[in-house]
Amino acid sequence: MPLTHKRRGALVLVAAVLATAAAGLWHARAGTAAVRFEKPITIVVTFPPGGGTDLLARKLGAELQQRIGQPVVVENRSGASGNIGARAVAEAVPDGATLLMANSSFAINPGVYRELGFDPHKDFKAVFNAGTIASVLVVPESSGIHSLADMLAQASHDRPLAFASCGNGTPQHMAGEMLAQAADASMQHVPYKGCGPAITAVAADQVPLGMVTASSAAPLIEAGRVRAIAVTASTRVASLPDVPTLAEQGVAGFAVEQWHGLLAPAATPEAAVVRLHQELTRILAEPAMQQSLRTQGYTLVRQSSEQFGQLIEADMERYAAVTAQLGLKAD
Repeated sequence: MPLTHKRRGALVLVAAVLATAAAGLWHARAGTAAVRFEKPITIVVTFPPGGGTDLLARKLGAELQQRIGQPVVVENRSGASGNIGARAVAEAVPDGATLLMANSSFAINPGVYRELGFDPHKDFKAVFNAGTIASVLVVPESSGIHSLADMLAQASHDRPLAFASCGNGTPQHMAGEMLAQAADASMQHVPYKGCGPAITAVAADQVPLGMVTASSAAPLIEAGRVRAIAVTASTRVASLPDVPTLAEQGVAGFAVEQWHGLLAPAATPEAAVVRLHQELTRILAEPAMQQSLRTQGYTLVRQSSEQFGQLIEADMERYAAVTAQLGLKAD
């Protein structure tokens, strides 16, 4: 049947759409199960190398690239408690090639920073929640502090006891401030640009206390360079079974844990998000991966992308109330 001008135009339009899809990151042949990635993926980590968020991103990225047949590159963009990296991803082309490895700082920052440079409610799409992890209160191995009671005895003096955290607005910053308030202790916050630099400073005895993720602290605890005093979870952490919780040491009801997950620019195609969630779910179902993450202190979760997004929104509301109560502002 001869083509009319109208039909020719329609076919040209369809061809253009197909060409655009083929030249992009992915295309689908028969639904989301057939989505194929066509170029490398970059995972932006909002903290320096060596911290728990960075280590998790590299572990997941190495497995993901084996499954999608494309390189997965981890890029560290630290600063402003994750806001610099988050802004870069919010402004990235929404084709699924750029992802944000975020933690609960993402939900805390709106209550701490007046200007984020992006809209946390509108500029991102939740992809995958890998799990939660507790923070741990640590001291240099040479310290005379062996328990929370020892720490509080020193922190009650006229001179505040400094504690290092992974940065302003991080869950570790929040945990330290909440501990100071709950225990009526005199503590002075010292922010670092990530958990890696913070735990290194504690090990070097440059600061008397540190509040860092369990995964960041584990290697130095094992090496005998720092000593764990307490964990912030509601129950003891499997990777640190001999370390009591803050609640066990008299701070009733204290529990602060953080999630780690992947976000994408808001306009990222749903098919790409679904494929990523499927592959990451399979990765975390592997017994070896589960054992590795649990050894580092993670509690694994099973959530859909939609449930993860709902968790982030709920956390932003919850932490906004906490930061207002504590009067925390970073700028």
